[in-house]
Amino acid sequence: MNTREVIIPQGMEILYEKYHYCPGIKVGNTLYISGQVGRDENLQVVEGVEAQFVQAFENVKKVLTAAGATFDHVVEMITYHVTDASQQQFTIPHLPLFIKVKDQYFTNNFPTWTGVGITALSTPGLIVEIKCTAILEN
Repeated sequence: MNTREVIIPQGMEILYEKYHYCPGIKVGNTLYISGQVGRDENLQVVEGVEAQFVQAFENVKKVLTAAGATFDHVVEMITYHVTDASQQQFTIPHLPLFIKVKDQYFTNNFPTWTGVGITALSTPGLIVEIKCTAILEN
């Protein structure tokens, strides 16, 4: 049986200590990354659409780095995007901008990607959550 290694990057300790979840868990050579959002180390929501996208990817990067991985190791990405249900248009807002930011992080090996429109995330003001799975070298 593979052992389970909890991955908690510096600055994300509060997620484990206060909210009781792991930013990442490595089992064998597979790294599972919890959904990362556009919050800073003080858990404050970052202002601005592009800045929030960048912060969410930077948070994913912190978990990858703490596990000895890079974006090249990511094989699956699932993103959750808050939609504006009041307009009865259930499309993912700011998708071209999100793709532009994503492409700054995924430059070589592209993962599978599922994008989901939702009505809300855990904290008011959040607009995206990024969950990834990575396969590390043995």
